[in-house]
Amino acid sequence: MPEIQSEDLRPRGAGVRAMACDTEGNIIDDFLIFEDGNVINVCNAPSPAATASLAIGETIAQKVLQRLNEK
Repeated sequence: MPEIQSEDLRPRGAGVRAMACDTEGNIIDDFLIFEDGNVINVCNAPSPAATASLAIGETIAQKVLQRLNEK
């Protein structure tokens, strides 16, 4: 982008984001939602989690409805 000049740029610190890892230390890049007893856990919601929040909510709602229908 030739319009951007060096005086337009300012150094900043890098952001830090927590990353979920599996038991072997591998980074989990995708959503991790699992059930444990009566709890539905969202253990990993990587970016763009805010964009996907409605889909995450729908997934959780489907899991709850499935449990209710099993009873």
